[in-house]
Amino acid sequence: MSIWSKATLQWRLTVSLLLTTGLVWLVVLVMTWVETEHELSELLDAHLAQTAALLAAKTGDGHADDFTTTPILHKYQPRVAFQIWHEDQLIVQSALAPSVALAPFGSEGVSDFMHENAAWRVFATQGNAADVWVVVAELQSARNDILEAGLRSALGPVLLGLPALALLIWWVVFHALSPLRSLSQTVSQRHTHSLEKLDVDAVSVEVQPLVQALNRLFEKMALQMESERRFNADAAHELRTPIAAIRMHAQVAQGAEHSEDLQVALKAVLQGCDRATRLVAQLLQMSRLSADEVHDGQARCEVVSETRSTLAALAPRAEIKAQTLSLQAPDALVLSMPPGLVSVLVGNLVDNAQRYSPQGAHIQVQWLASPVPSLVVQDDGPGMSEFDMARLGDRFFRVPGNQAEGSGLGWSIVRRLAQSYGLNVKVESPAEQGGLRVTVSWPLPVTGLP
Repeated sequence: MSIWSKATLQWRLTVSLLLTTGLVWLVVLVMTWVETEHELSELLDAHLAQTAALLAAKTGDGHADDFTTTPILHKYQPRVAFQIWHEDQLIVQSALAPSVALAPFGSEGVSDFMHENAAWRVFATQGNAADVWVVVAELQSARNDILEAGLRSALGPVLLGLPALALLIWWVVFHALSPLRSLSQTVSQRHTHSLEKLDVDAVSVEVQPLVQALNRLFEKMALQMESERRFNADAAHELRTPIAAIRMHAQVAQGAEHSEDLQVALKAVLQGCDRATRLVAQLLQMSRLSADEVHDGQARCEVVSETRSTLAALAPRAEIKAQTLSLQAPDALVLSMPPGLVSVLVGNLVDNAQRYSPQGAHIQVQWLASPVPSLVVQDDGPGMSEFDMARLGDRFFRVPGNQAEGSGLGWSIVRRLAQSYGLNVKVESPAEQGGLRVTVSWPLPVTGLP
């Protein structure tokens, strides 16, 4: 992990803003330099042209051919130079000016000239006479000195202001992040079981989505904790019954004097163990569903092959009661649900049908691809009343008067799956056919495997 990713948000924001500001200043300085150089060049070129025009106006038709050099009147005078030519002969020049022609005779306008590693900016024009030529020049280094002086005057305050700007940015970022620090302190000081909602209006607009997300999380955690509390209380109460029954039958077996009585008691102990085992398995299923209430819809399963595997695992129990298990389904059907949960859904529905159906009953499992993908489980059992069907899914609910072994958790698991995956569960007790028919419908489109 890089140092940047480990740094605090305040440090990263401060450095980012400071670098961004510095970059903007640099771009502005470069643009200012380019624009100033252009404008200064135009201005000084105009001065050269004006000076050349004044010198040209002073030249007449008659000229002495004697060479003349003007005296040095100022320390900066060597930075500028002028020449007056007559018939290819230099007759007047400024002090320290190059003795060679700064511009070709007869040329006119602005040009650049290089002499002895010194760059000159030159303006040439014709004098009053056709054979007189006036040349005015300025060292390019003099122009650069002006630009550099302007840059230093502009860059100085910028460099001096950077530390002050850094402190200002740090202070602004520190106060801008104060709502996050306050929120962090509020959450850290909360008790473990304190899940009250945070005040959304007490924070800035930018932080409100975070607070709203935390409130949703607190709400889910509160529901989860309440669900687990009720579940643990109900499970503890329900587990007492098979455990107490096992203990009672074990005591009977311990005191049995005849082998027949001993076998009956041991058989009851084994049945109690089976019931407790199934109850624990269903409790674990419920716990897994409670811990994973929300799904992302990405997990998919080929439900037909998963159903065949589940029915194969339930076949031995069907043989004990001489029941028939049948499956009607397309060759392949893909739905949005993890494979393990498809097995849980089918297994609990078929298991309930096996337990509440009589000897020799026929239990039919059917997968439909249209109009919506659906799972149908129908048995030949006694069915149930409208009142009892309305209570299906309540934890540990069992139909009164029914002697079938069970804990009442199977339907709770089915209902929980339906809630988590948006499934529609329809329970019917057809009068003409008897038994119970359960239809579980998926809202999502179905996809066939190739």
